[in-house]
Amino acid sequence: MPKRQFRLTDGASAEIEAAFAELRRQLDVTLGFGHDVLADAERAARSPLEAPDADETSIPFVTIDPPTSMDLDQAVHIERRGSGYRVRYAIADVASFVTPGGPMDVEAHRRGETLYAPDEKARLYPPQLSEGAASLLPDQDRPALVWTMDVDETGEGIEVDVRRALVRSRAKLSYEGAQRSLDDGSADDVILLLREVGTKRQEREARRGGVSLPLPEQEVTRGPDGYDLEYRAPLPIEGWNAQISLMTGMAAAELMLTGEVGILRTVPAPDPSRLARLRRTAKALDVPWPEGLAYPDLIRTMDPNLPNHAALLAEAAGLMRGSGYTAFDHDAPEDPIHAALASTYAHTTAPLRRLVDRYVGEACRALSAGHEPPDWVLAELPGLPAVMDESGRRASQYEAGIVSILEAALLQSSIGDTFDAVVVEADDDDDGGTVQLTDPAVTARCQGDELPLGERVEVRLELADVLKRQVRFTLA
Repeated sequence: MPKRQFRLTDGASAEIEAAFAELRRQLDVTLGFGHDVLADAERAARSPLEAPDADETSIPFVTIDPPTSMDLDQAVHIERRGSGYRVRYAIADVASFVTPGGPMDVEAHRRGETLYAPDEKARLYPPQLSEGAASLLPDQDRPALVWTMDVDETGEGIEVDVRRALVRSRAKLSYEGAQRSLDDGSADDVILLLREVGTKRQEREARRGGVSLPLPEQEVTRGPDGYDLEYRAPLPIEGWNAQISLMTGMAAAELMLTGEVGILRTVPAPDPSRLARLRRTAKALDVPWPEGLAYPDLIRTMDPNLPNHAALLAEAAGLMRGSGYTAFDHDAPEDPIHAALASTYAHTTAPLRRLVDRYVGEACRALSAGHEPPDWVLAELPGLPAVMDESGRRASQYEAGIVSILEAALLQSSIGDTFDAVVVEADDDDDGGTVQLTDPAVTARCQGDELPLGERVEVRLELADVLKRQVRFTLA
């Protein structure tokens, strides 16, 4: 089928803005900040609470992010060290700017994390910090928590040190630009070593039984003609960069477990009944799953461009449920594992965008130096899981709502039209399921008896309501 063109009129864009506003009202999402919070941010930007312990501005760190990002949490530098590597990961030192119990801190606990939409962010901290004084912008001296991790030739971390230091990023790289430099042979040593270490870490992940689903992202873009949706497969460098972040989170978990105090990100092992259902689904989709082949190894063979593989991956996305946060103080958690990573893990590399990372960073800095975490960290640990669980629920609902609004807006002029789609989920009661359109990038409910899971079908658009955030198809 020829590629369809979907353009939004000015009226449609106005309807989208109204739907965004209603979604924010329903979820209590606030874009701006009160005068007391802004004043607190202005003061902190002028006069941080603590001076860095060391000066590491001579290290040529770089950041790698989407090109429009200004809230830069992480900067990386990698060098060879004997047969292994030394990885330095600088993380924005938000604790140097936020007074415990102060206006910014109270507001951050209410928000939990930054929420993203195509028109505007609902930031965790005011832009004076998150996109200014605390962000690791290029050619600016910034306080950071510098994680120095020595890694052996297999990619295994063997030593870690965390300290507060002054850093200076040399360049703000984009994923696309960094990947292009690797592909055309112009990449510098840091990017080449990022690929090398990232690949070794991916191999270690496979050996220990970790898994990440290779699902294409449903990405919202905004251009001169309005909003659009597209499927985007992550670039290889995004996976390698993510491995450095994951390694840091694993090091954080180990530090806190050894020190018997902290907060972990946990995911329970999949329920055996769900795993059995996934095996039955694979059989129905004609996806070979040999006896003895572990679930993570099967997932690594999946190609999301194949309809039956895409359907199995969609089913697998619901396999591991019950993710959350586990805080502890002198009593190690009974089940500290993040099952998807097959390791212990903590969130610590995005403190500008996620509240818990500030606490983990400060706990690890203290434990690395042989000290107890600060009193303000210990006092808030018991309540952090509830705060983060609530913000996570709100973030999921917000992201799904934004996408649903745009799906409906893109399709509302096409009621009655037919589309090519793949059935990625079929209800047990044969009342319908979920289909994924090829173009535009829409995933929505479809009514119809006995939808053929994993097969290509033709569907007819019956409903596209922007304000209600609903799209519905029927089998044509």
